[in-house]
Amino acid sequence: MKRLGKLFFTIGLLCILIGVVILKKDSIITLFNTVFSSNTETKINSLNDYYREYDFEFVKNTKTIKLKNYQDILDAYYTIINSGSDEEVVYCPKEYNNCLDDIEKVANDQVLLSDINNYTHPFNAFSHIETEFDSTGKVTIKMNRHYTDKDIEKINDEVDKIYNSVYNDKLSIESNIKLFHDYIINHTKYDSLRSDKNIEKYRSDIAYGPLFEGYAVCGGYTDLMQLFLEKMNLKSYRISSSSHIWNAVEINNKWYHIDLTWDDPVISDGKDYLSHDYLLIDTNKLLELEKTQHNFNQKIFIELKETN
Repeated sequence: MKRLGKLFFTIGLLCILIGVVILKKDSIITLFNTVFSSNTETKINSLNDYYREYDFEFVKNTKTIKLKNYQDILDAYYTIINSGSDEEVVYCPKEYNNCLDDIEKVANDQVLLSDINNYTHPFNAFSHIETEFDSTGKVTIKMNRHYTDKDIEKINDEVDKIYNSVYNDKLSIESNIKLFHDYIINHTKYDSLRSDKNIEKYRSDIAYGPLFEGYAVCGGYTDLMQLFLEKMNLKSYRISSSSHIWNAVEINNKWYHIDLTWDDPVISDGKDYLSHDYLLIDTNKLLELEKTQHNFNQKIFIELKETN
């Protein structure tokens, strides 16, 4: 009887241990990876249709994430956001002593994360990002995105229609950009209610507003222009200051600014005006025209730094 009792006890204990292993599998794997193994790489296997293969001066893609320094952390955030994934786990290796401190520094810097966000396709950009980490070195990055799948389907259909009716393959890149710039402005009013009184009557901060409601603030103008630049297969991103956002595009190895918001001015007489002052200009010209809202961080948006 005693032997039978010991057998049942042993079997029960094994069952409990197996149950714990199953329930805590991820934590055990994480602990093994960070303490006993040098394999702390994360492979990004799932890339959606809006993933950008190209790199920028400030951040670069890395399909296999291995954190060795601060720049690797910035590249990891860009890669994960750019991939379209809603959640990814990366690991701090034991040899990178300040890894968790650096992760926390980046995670708490919403301006920096917003700047990194600007390098991605609008459909992959987040509206909210959250970073969780623990003492074992496991780092979980979660995102909520601006656009739902239903939004994307509807927007893509409308963008395709407009693109096919506006784009002219007999014209230059610059001329076609002007066509889309003018089309957006001629079909959109600036959403003063949202910007001045914080009344959110329209979804004017994303491409949905100018496409389907006829109203935009700077985010809406910029996202929609970005979608047309994407259709033209041009390397581009959104560029921002503390109070404003607009487009940047590369043409023949040179980078230019496009600011539809400032080319669609709100005039006291109520008439609609179309300007080209902020269409395809360099940074020197941009800051000559207006410095306050266009005072962007040239150490981050390096392609657009001023020239002497």
